[in-house]
Formats: sequence, structure tokens, C-alpha cells
Amino acid sequence: MSQELPSLNALHAFEAAARLLSVSRAADELHVTHGAVSRQIRALEEQLGVVLFVKDGRGLKLTDAGVRLRDAAGDAFGRLREVCSELKRQTHDAPFVLACPGSLLARWFIPRLDRLNRDLPELRLQLSASEGELDPRRPGVDATLLFAEPPWPADMQVYELSAERIGAVLSPRYARHAELAGAPASALLGEPLLHTVSRPQAWPQWAAAYGLQVDKLQQGQGFEHLYFLLEAAAAGLGVAIAPQQLVVDDLSAGRLVAPWGFAETSARLALWVPARRLDRRAERLAEWLRNELS
Repeated sequence: MSQELPSLNALHAFEAAARLLSVSRAADELHVTHGAVSRQIRALEEQLGVVLFVKDGRGLKLTDAGVRLRDAAGDAFGRLREVCSELKRQTHDAPFVLACPGSLLARWFIPRLDRLNRDLPELRLQLSASEGELDPRRPGVDATLLFAEPPWPADMQVYELSAERIGAVLSPRYARHAELAGAPASALLGEPLLHTVSRPQAWPQWAAAYGLQVDKLQQGQGFEHLYFLLEAAAAGLGVAIAPQQLVVDDLSAGRLVAPWGFAETSARLALWVPARRLDRRAERLAEWLRNELS
């Protein structure tokens, strides 16, 4: 038995009219006449043997059959638009857009950007930074680099790069540096601790890893973003908590010290790529990042 689809022109006209609930607006969007859209919809109704629209005052209303077809057609045409846009970007040698938190960009990525561009010139990397919630599925983004905990969603290809390790850091300029640097980790239980409002669980995680009483922690100055927190620590304002990857350069330069080391968490620094948007460049970038982090 034939399973042929109706005319794609008819489905396209219907999808636009169903989405906009207007034949006139659909005609404007498709750059055709009102009559052309109406004829396509009538032909589609005749072929399917159902009514898709009914009059609703001066406008249109979808029937139950129309709602079902609208949802299916909307998903299908939306997916086609997305794939065509991705193919165009790749065909025209478009840059690879990588999203990542601003603190990670400033403290780890930018110091290595020149080397990355030399090693992977074909990437033509374009960076998109944000300190808010990063959405790896956001249109226009090819991949997202972030700390997160597994399990990973089925619709994402996630390249694990390294385990997250967090630690307490302070500057040699801090007034109590000499006293604290030679003391056990428990000395921090009486210290007002710098923290971020975006990750309140960081200090409790660290304390638990060192066998300390979490309820004895004292919160000091809070900062909205991790970048500001670490700048405050480097300025000698107090003891901060941070992933090792974000302070490795500060430790090497002596701007910060980590007297008590770092404790591994359940989170991973990983490169997230939508599974239906896989790009060979993402695999090459993941390998480069993995080598750099090791």
C-alpha cells in the first residue's frame, strides 16, 4: 500500500497557516497570494479526508486533526530549518561557536587561546561567554564547555575531559596567610570564607571531603560570579574556593596558594555537543582540551 506523503508545498502552507492562525499572514511569510495558500490547504484536506480549520469569528481555529498535523509538521519543518542552517554554516566555512562560563573563559581558556588557534586553525573558534545557566541546546552554539555531573542526557554527545577538583585558595598578600598556610584545613572553620551565590554547595563539599564539620563553616563576603571571587582572593581579601582548573595559572604565578590541596568532586569538565549536530571539529577540540588539561 502506498504511504506517499501529501504535497510538501501543501504541508508547508498548512504549517505556516496553523502556526500563525491566519491564511493572510501565512501568505505574506511564504511570499505567495492568499488564494494560493487557501488552495493548498483545501487540497490537503481533500487528500487526507479531514477538516483542518474551522472559522472562529473573523479568524481560524484548528480542529483536533489540525492540531495533530500542526504539531507534527511544526516539528518536521523546524528540524529541517535547523539542519539546513547547520549545513550552510559548515558549507560556508563558518566558525565553530563554543559557549562556556565567563570565569572559565577568562582564567583558563584565553591564556591558551593562541596555542589552540595555532594547533587547530581550521576550527575558526568563536567564543560565547556567560555566567548564567548555559543551555547546550541553544541555537547557534556548536558546543558548550562546562562543569556538570553525570548522568549525561541521551540527546547530547558529552566528551568528558577531566574530573573537577576544588580547593581552598588564598593570596600571600592576605593578612593571615602565614598563620593559615602552616595550619591544618580545620583552621578554616573559624575563618570568614569568600563564596559565590551561584554555587553555595562548594564550601560544604570541600569540608565534607576533608572530614570537617560543615555546620562550623562561616560565610564571609559573597560574590555573584566566580571570576570576581577569585579576583578578591588574589587581592588578599580572604580565602576562596575554586576548581583547580581555574586557578592553575594563578598558582604557578604565585598569585594564589592552595595549602590544603584539592579534593575531587562528582562533577566533570566536559564538552557538550548536541547529538544531532555532531561536527568532526568538536571531536578534535575535545582531544585538544583533554591533552591540555592533562
